[in-house]
Amino acid sequence: MAQGQLPPVDERLPSNPLVMEVVESTGNYGGTMRRGFKGVSDRWGPTKLQDRAVAWYDRDLNLKPRLVESWELSDDAKEWTFHLREGMKWSDGEPFTTANVQWWYDHELNNAELNPSGGGVSNAVWASGPDNTMMELEVVDDVTFKLKYANPKPLLLYGLARLSQSGPNGEFGALYSPGHYMAQFHKDLTDDAAGLEKLVAESGQNSWDQFYATRNVWYLNPEKPSIGPWIAKNQLSEELFIMERNPYFFAVDADGKQLPYIDTVNHRFFEKNDVFDLWIINGEIDFQNRHVATANFTLYKESEESGDYTVLVGVSAGHVAVQLNQTTKEPRLREFFQNRDVRIALSLAVNREDLNELVYDGMQTPRQYSPISASPLYYEKLSNAYIEYDPDRANELLDGAGYSERGADGFRLWKDGSGETISFIIEGTAEAGTPDEDAVQQIVRYYADVGVKAEYKYFERTLYTEHYQSNEIQAAFWGGDRTVVPLAAPIIFIGTQPDRPWAVAWGYYREDPEHPVAEEPPADHWIWKIWDLWDQVSVEPDPEKQNELFRGILDIWAEELPMIGYLGESPALIIVKNGFRNYIEGMPIDDPTGDEHLLQTETYFWDDPEAHA
Repeated sequence: MAQGQLPPVDERLPSNPLVMEVVESTGNYGGTMRRGFKGVSDRWGPTKLQDRAVAWYDRDLNLKPRLVESWELSDDAKEWTFHLREGMKWSDGEPFTTANVQWWYDHELNNAELNPSGGGVSNAVWASGPDNTMMELEVVDDVTFKLKYANPKPLLLYGLARLSQSGPNGEFGALYSPGHYMAQFHKDLTDDAAGLEKLVAESGQNSWDQFYATRNVWYLNPEKPSIGPWIAKNQLSEELFIMERNPYFFAVDADGKQLPYIDTVNHRFFEKNDVFDLWIINGEIDFQNRHVATANFTLYKESEESGDYTVLVGVSAGHVAVQLNQTTKEPRLREFFQNRDVRIALSLAVNREDLNELVYDGMQTPRQYSPISASPLYYEKLSNAYIEYDPDRANELLDGAGYSERGADGFRLWKDGSGETISFIIEGTAEAGTPDEDAVQQIVRYYADVGVKAEYKYFERTLYTEHYQSNEIQAAFWGGDRTVVPLAAPIIFIGTQPDRPWAVAWGYYREDPEHPVAEEPPADHWIWKIWDLWDQVSVEPDPEKQNELFRGILDIWAEELPMIGYLGESPALIIVKNGFRNYIEGMPIDDPTGDEHLLQTETYFWDDPEAHA
């Protein structure tokens, strides 16, 4: 075959390709999709086009086979059997078989230098039970393999839905690897050890495993073979990051035409959001929700005709919320925040209706942090818990909690007789002049109305991260998402997502009791009940019983208000260029379900591809 010439499409597809449903019609080939991004730190824009793996969601939020043809789960929920699509190939045309799963298992996941933690951040996927016992792999034949767990693992598919071929820091969470390519960078497998040492030295990395990690990330190393719908043509660090159609992608439409339809996806770098907004109103963005600000809804709508696009509206999984760190290092604040009546009072103290109108033009819904109405686990009891505006009741609760004394300025005093004012700092990344900063400042004023003194301070994301990681944070203003399919990512509900810091030290304890910040909760604390219920959910094979148990967690939230939600279900804006097809309005936007990529992005197409080359 001539160099650069592809085999016929039938030879590039597996024998039983994935047939993707379309929401409007089968489409045309060609054209470019233009998007914007903020550079390497904003990798999630490109990765969410690529990282759907073993299973993915349909429009009803049910998980269906994707990369694999089918699966079975044993009666005891400890053994998963997966069947790959026979004849599937990597983007370089090499076979994709269970040998790639075995290679990943042997040479990445279980390599002590590459993966010293034995699973690291992926333990939630590859380990089970209270001791984090790692699973075992059994390869049956070229297309069949089994994952065997020491404990029941019925929720595994949620962890296999959005697996990158390598994690952002080089973690090996992909379940498969192109060993035929990656072996050259592996100390134990390379045919040219001296050449590898030279490459490591030239890269500026300190060791072969660090260099390997950079070679194992598709958006940093365009030469790495992929199984995604589009493959990188350059590095993410460049001003224009280009992804081109994978000629070996394993899916087709109902007519048997190989997907994706669109040839090229371009991500153009911007630093300031106003530059991105200018691109939108000039018609230079074709399909995007990420970075599209709800606050600019009017601006976007006014420019629809001139920019030749339409603003579609979905529903955001995020919430306007305040997290009071119940494990903060300041003892008096810890006691204050751990008092249930205090948390309820600070919920009742805020006029959600006015906050919504003043800051968000009435576009959000008063509610606690909870599964949104589009979720199978929507729970009205929690959504509506303590959301009425009742400052009189808030004052009664604060008085009853022992904080009735006030200073000359009207602010409440600590109950230790020190005469000092109760005061705390709310940290966040909402910048001055943004609606979110307006919202938190308004919340601070509502707190002042019931005698509680708080101050908002902006911190750049890196500093904010340092503060919560070291538990040097008193409170935070950070929205809560992961509310469409909570079972896929319960980390906020169980307190183990430290950037939503309502229980930083306890959350670290749950994940790793030896963590330097970790602290065991009091024996009688309700967080133990949350953890116990989640442990039951995580081993329960019956979906209905899973949901019933998770509602027990939601009941605790409705009673205790671990963090205080004020607004949610905001409109999520999606810019869609006119003539861009197969995306529909009204879809939920959430991280575990890929944001605007919940529907199969591979099926999107242009009415007139030549006009968008």
